[in-house]
Amino acid sequence: MFSIGDLVVHPMHGAGVIDNIIQEKVTGITKEYYVFKMPMGGLVLKIPVANSGAIGVRAIITAEEAETLLDAIPALTVETNTNWNKRYQENMLRLKSGDLYEVARVVKALMHREAQRGLSTGERKMLHIAKQIMISEIVLAQKSDYQDVERRLDRAMMQLPVPM
Repeated sequence: MFSIGDLVVHPMHGAGVIDNIIQEKVTGITKEYYVFKMPMGGLVLKIPVANSGAIGVRAIITAEEAETLLDAIPALTVETNTNWNKRYQENMLRLKSGDLYEVARVVKALMHREAQRGLSTGERKMLHIAKQIMISEIVLAQKSDYQDVERRLDRAMMQLPVPM
């Protein structure tokens, strides 16, 4: 269970803070919700406390873990399926996993594909979301500036190896 003020990550929205814990009555049943607020973008979500684990809500990584991730990105290899639909589904599963290394694989694969061939509208949107998920967590973990983290991430992503 998280407390007010805890820094957490929602797998599909990125990192934020538990702003409050409230009780609301829905269909006659009182349930407890985390009020999840993202500092970047101002998104506010109500996440059912009972389902937060199944959703994949977790504590953010440490500053050291963020640095290790950034250092590991150039060595990440990515698989690129030529079938757009299959590639999109695989990438969506990686995002939903909540694992930052899997999210990094999505970002890296899409950034390289964009540089080589361009992206469809759906993949461009997925790239934007995946980058925001990564950046939001690293910014909070390292108490860094958004633009600095984005520059570091972009530099790391464009380094090899990628699929040959």
